[in-house]
Amino acid sequence: MIAVKDLSKHFGGIKALDNVSLKIETGSITGLVGPNGAGKTTMFNLIAGLYQPTSGKIILDNEDVTSLTSHQLFHKGLLRTFQIAHEFSSLSVLENLMMVPDNQLGEGIVNTWFRRKQIQLEESELQRKAEDVINFLNISHLKNEKAGNLSGGQKKLLELARTMMVDAKVVLLDEVGAGVNRSLLRQIGDAILRLNTQRGYTFCMIEHDMDFISRLCNPVIVLANGKLLTQGTPSEIKNNEKVIDAYLGKGINKGM
Repeated sequence: MIAVKDLSKHFGGIKALDNVSLKIETGSITGLVGPNGAGKTTMFNLIAGLYQPTSGKIILDNEDVTSLTSHQLFHKGLLRTFQIAHEFSSLSVLENLMMVPDNQLGEGIVNTWFRRKQIQLEESELQRKAEDVINFLNISHLKNEKAGNLSGGQKKLLELARTMMVDAKVVLLDEVGAGVNRSLLRQIGDAILRLNTQRGYTFCMIEHDMDFISRLCNPVIVLANGKLLTQGTPSEIKNNEKVIDAYLGKGINKGM
């Protein structure tokens, strides 16, 4: 689904990424781990079109998308969530989901004058889809709750729900488990697995919780100091001496 080829990103004299190549296979849930400063977030920002690389290429579904913006990539089915959730806090969960699809008829002033029926039909369809998403993720009890009142974990579920409102090919998840209690983290993990197995979503996720990574991901890719260190199954990664050294012996079984 995604091929990163010889990718580098320099910020002045700092090499955040240095000639990294990796692949995210179609239908996989790929983990991206590494110590702080390894280049994980920079990699996501490059793939998602927030940064332009210093050198190298990014291929999405056999198309070179290196120079595309995040908005253009959104329309090609590449979506990215953030460690700190982005929501419309004054709108309900249902309204947040209905805001996601782009180029809605109601956004045009002229359409509100002359195409009211079409706008109503479109809004009805969006509401139906949003309610289907809410039911799929088992958050119907939050349907009418203002997004600003949600807990951190519930906001992560809302971000996941937002990706379901468009035809996502691949979703980049940035520390979806950060600050989330264990029971809600299990619910988020269940949702990711169901989206992967039942709806064919491809995921790549940055995460520090190795138990969460082990449950969901195969393969796991490790970055360190802006370079690709190694990749393999979760078990192989947890027992890899190079990975242990990169984490300075801090006990990667408890978290990365």
